[in-house]
Amino acid sequence: MFTPHALAPDPAALGRLCAILRSRAPETVRGGPWQSGGFAALASAGCLAGFLPRETGGTAATEPARLTALAAIAEACLTTALALSQWAAACRIIEGGAATIRQAWLPPLARGEALTTVGISQLTTSRRHLGQAALHAREDADGWRLDGLCPWVTGADSVDTIVTGAATADGSQRFFIVETAAAGLTVEPPLAMLALSGSRTSAVKLAGVRPAAVIAPTAGDGARTGGLATSALAIGATRASVAVIAAEATRRDDLRPIAEQLGADADSLASRLAEAARMGIDREDRDRLRADANSLVVR
Repeated sequence: MFTPHALAPDPAALGRLCAILRSRAPETVRGGPWQSGGFAALASAGCLAGFLPRETGGTAATEPARLTALAAIAEACLTTALALSQWAAACRIIEGGAATIRQAWLPPLARGEALTTVGISQLTTSRRHLGQAALHAREDADGWRLDGLCPWVTGADSVDTIVTGAATADGSQRFFIVETAAAGLTVEPPLAMLALSGSRTSAVKLAGVRPAAVIAPTAGDGARTGGLATSALAIGATRASVAVIAAEATRRDDLRPIAEQLGADADSLASRLAEAARMGIDREDRDRLRADANSLVVR
């Protein structure tokens, strides 16, 4: 699906993958891409491998190619794209670990033989207004133990591991790989949401959980919010909505200019995203791009 150094994925391979995801979308909406086979299709197509380095079993696709694929997947099935984005975020954190951790955990993820997701909202947005950490990490004679809550975890009941982050006694952040079968870990029932309930987003409670691996972030590499992937999801979702409006416009002429304008706005944002992926983007412009994409998708 991804060719080394190419700025876009193979269009035929991406088209085949998106056709599979669209065909499985009804089941994905009900039970998630892990049960519908959508996530397995990502692995079979080589999509997952594109997000990981070659030395850990990946194919190291370029950032423009990955974002193009993510936007197309979001257009075909937003639930699957959300799950992929959370998988990729977890893998990025693992990539920051020691070589032994990278070699142990990333190759099975690249092949789709193991499933992971990320749960770090407690470090970035969720519950921070309470003035105390939602998830604590304490080190004792037996290693690290985690106590508290991950409020929002996509696919928590459908994956093998969760990459999470917690505050330590000295106020720093540390990341952990936690097996969902670990003693003391409880996955709450998936939340009933107005949309994307197929993401099977749940709260996860941890009581004395011993992580399977520990990742100490490097300086300035703590948890982050947003990013270009968020904008790619919004662009893909917008294009899916525009396609619905455009189809209706074949029977209602008054909708045609609306569909054309929304489509042009989505194309403009896609061009900005592609330029950011090729040339890089500073935080202020990245946040502006994300805000514009989010504004368009809910228009």
